[in-house]
Amino acid sequence: MVEFGLKLKELRTKEGMTQEQLGELIGVSKSVVSYYETNDRIPSPLTLIRISKVFHVTTDFLLSLDSGRTVNIEGLDAHDEEIVRRMVATMRKLQEESGS
Repeated sequence: MVEFGLKLKELRTKEGMTQEQLGELIGVSKSVVSYYETNDRIPSPLTLIRISKVFHVTTDFLLSLDSGRTVNIEGLDAHDEEIVRRMVATMRKLQEESGS
């Protein structure tokens, strides 16, 4: 959990979000978000899930159990979902070919 606070702060600042804004989205105060970011408190499982949904990452990613991120495709029809999947596959293939 040592990296959790740093990861949370990085995700929040990358989104241009204040601690207060994040707190409103996950149902805690600004000061609690600050405690999370400094590793003075650990979020409950429910709050951890809320954080993962806000940033479209897995709880495993937040807890440094894996490095995976997710893309929210909720609300897309099957055709659009397939387009997104193909785009991701193409981008991965291009990265592999370029050695990145």
